Amino acid sequence: MATLWFWLAAVMIAGYVLLDGLDLGAGILHRFVARNPLERAMVLRSIGPIWDGNEVWLLAGGGTLVLAFPKVYATAFSGFYLPLMLVLWLLIGRACAIELRHQVKAASWASFWDTIFQLSSVLLAICFGAALGNVVRGVPIGADGQFFEPLWADGDVPGQVGILDGYTVLVGVAALAALALHGALWLAYKLEGEVEARARRLARALLPVVAVASLIVTAVTFGVQPHVKERLLGAPAGFVFPALAVAGLVVVFLRLRRHDALGAVFGSAAYLAGMLTSAAYGCYPYLLPSTPEPSRGLTVNDAAADATLSLSLWWWIPALAITIAYQVWIYRRFAGKVSPGEGHYG
Repeated sequence: MATLWFWLAAVMIAGYVLLDGLDLGAGILHRFVARNPLERAMVLRSIGPIWDGNEVWLLAGGGTLVLAFPKVYATAFSGFYLPLMLVLWLLIGRACAIELRHQVKAASWASFWDTIFQLSSVLLAICFGAALGNVVRGVPIGADGQFFEPLWADGDVPGQVGILDGYTVLVGVAALAALALHGALWLAYKLEGEVEARARRLARALLPVVAVASLIVTAVTFGVQPHVKERLLGAPAGFVFPALAVAGLVVVFLRLRRHDALGAVFGSAAYLAGMLTSAAYGCYPYLLPSTPEPSRGLTVNDAAADATLSLSLWWWIPALAITIAYQVWIYRRFAGKVSPGEGHYG
């Protein structure tokens, strides 16, 4: 049962990345794709109906972790309190930028919130990538079940890791590129004219960057966290997940050549899902590995709330079904191109 919940939590987090990654990517590219106020308003309209619903998956993923693995929540907060607060403020900043931009009809007001929107989106992508890097690499969990990491790794201290060090920043930059590609494809699907053309060009330029970054991150991960490599080699069925990521990038390449932006979005989603499930499969059974003492890492069995796992499925599954149904309705209801003047994100 604990393993089932491990994968349910992984699915929820992957769902958040796939869906909110669309509007995070749009934010990352906001000022690169859109060159004037009207075009920037169109970018916001492309995500206006979906961005807040997409963030439900972040809450659901966090709630699933707390429900099934409360010990991980307690341990993670002991060392990640500052980064989690930073993520919270960035989420607030992005939401304010989307909702407040159109409240005052002044160019300086709109430009200020456009900057906040792009900056918070860029930093969120890097923070989420760095968070994944910390989880895969492991953290220095002490005998008391807590840990402390400095925000910056000190290069003068051999073996010291930090919330931001060489490996986690590498993963953060790779995440930034991957989400930028995801957002570029979404904008190419939703927008028209010059904005669509710029989004397509950016997507073509980002595709090889994402492919190379994925290879580098994978190679470095095998060195930083040997358990991932051992897990994949010991249970080769898990290679289906990296294969999904590779197939996703191939689909993006082929669909872009045929000017099928929607097909490319699905390919990008497959790539992101493949990379995230590869990380989850490689880390299993650890939810939070420990370094340099692997025996202190939290596994699914160590951290599971055994008394509630079976009972919780009775309400968790219907709640998930309702969430999926809502998302499908929203995306179908607002499918197609965005035209100037629609909505209130002007």
